[in-house]
Amino acid sequence: MRTCLEVREITKSFPGVLANDHVNLTVREGEIHAILGENGAGKSTLVKIIYGLYKPDSGSIRLYDQELNFASPRQAIEAGIGMVHQHFMLIPALTVAENVVLGGEPGRIHYRRKENVEIVRQLAKQYHMELDPDAKVGDLTVGLQQRVEILKVFYRKAKLLILDEPTAMLTPQEVEELILVMERLRSQGVPIVFISHKLDEVQRISDHVTVMRAGKTVNTVETKSTTPQELANLMVGREVVLHVSKLPQKLGEPVLELVDIVVSSGRNEKVKKVSFEVHRGEIFGLAGIDGNGQFELVEAITGLLPCKTGRIRLLGKDITSSSVQHRTNAGIAYIPQDRQLDGLVMDFELTENFVLRDFSKAPFARLGQMQVKPIEEYATRLSEDFDVRPRRIHALAQNLSGGNQQKVILAREVSRNPELLIAAQPTRGLDVGAIQFIHNKLLELRSDGKAILLVSLELDEILALSDRIGVFYAGRLMGIFPSGQVTREQLGLLMTGVDLGSGGRL
Repeated sequence: MRTCLEVREITKSFPGVLANDHVNLTVREGEIHAILGENGAGKSTLVKIIYGLYKPDSGSIRLYDQELNFASPRQAIEAGIGMVHQHFMLIPALTVAENVVLGGEPGRIHYRRKENVEIVRQLAKQYHMELDPDAKVGDLTVGLQQRVEILKVFYRKAKLLILDEPTAMLTPQEVEELILVMERLRSQGVPIVFISHKLDEVQRISDHVTVMRAGKTVNTVETKSTTPQELANLMVGREVVLHVSKLPQKLGEPVLELVDIVVSSGRNEKVKKVSFEVHRGEIFGLAGIDGNGQFELVEAITGLLPCKTGRIRLLGKDITSSSVQHRTNAGIAYIPQDRQLDGLVMDFELTENFVLRDFSKAPFARLGQMQVKPIEEYATRLSEDFDVRPRRIHALAQNLSGGNQQKVILAREVSRNPELLIAAQPTRGLDVGAIQFIHNKLLELRSDGKAILLVSLELDEILALSDRIGVFYAGRLMGIFPSGQVTREQLGLLMTGVDLGSGGRL
């Protein structure tokens, strides 16, 4: 096959960080080429260099034998490189057709709507993507919005498609549809580069895999000649245990009880009469597509949003109207879904972030003054116990990788010996090594008799860790199922509002 993209000896450094260290990558026509690596391995930097967002310090990039030297993404687009970012760049109020041609409209000043719609309809037909050009993007599912992004790329005549974590926000059914789209593109000779941390998807979809570690390309292998275990070991540089091993459950008393909870945001009811319990020694998984009310429910439990009606009880005591501080003191720990916005103060040191919950209490404070030595000793111990790297307790949180930022939050919350841990997207965007560490910590808490409410958009995570699984759709609980008695496909249907007819309520 003809070589499409050739990256040779690319080096890129930032102050104090060598992000890409003589990186090499070869992508051929009609192949799907995956890039794997831990957080901080240099994947995003490499892709941003290819797409013109960064300029390399040294090295060369060639697209179909033409050397590239981009000053901006616009130049990359004009050269034939298209990229679909993990977070879509769409305008919800505009139609599919308007989003696809935005910035390159036929007619320019005199916008020709009918011509625009027909162009997009033919483009969708050419690439076998069912889309209504007149539909408002804001009314589409996440999977259909992703198709709009892909059409945008091909409207601009892309010769190479880059997908960044393309399945991160999709249901199982939407993942299957995306794989079908990718396979059709491959059959038409379109080369695809995709970044993913899901080893099973990489194994299934890709033809070749390039593994990066610490800014370097470790190896490029033919996918069919390797295994997920071998790929994980290459990524991390050590033996990784991929399968979660749960000890038999020791179920105890209810810790959290929700009774007919209703939560509103503005004029809309985000949570509609939801009831369930979470017991000691249990991981209760809450599955659902983003935006269906599960994270508003979490904020109601933690006290960040008020309940319109309903009752919340913690160990039998009503906390519906209690403050956030009271709930924290009563035994609720919380890992928020956005670690940088809600979990850490990014320009604070690790010492300060470790004691955010308790900075005013002994031994961290005395007579209104923070006590440096006890805080430093505490931060040192947590850094070691939770393997936070680098071991610099005075480093700023913003200078840590995503995985290590998450470990700081986990350490802070777990070290308080909570009765209930609410973990919202605890492994979002993390590599396989960090995911393994956090999963093991959650299972340790379960074995210690703690109650855990796990809210995740990753169905594999929900299925692997949960003892019971609740499914959220449009603010309602579609059903509660014992783990092992519901399939991935059934969960996907429930997440899109399909009633399986069994009730599922236990």
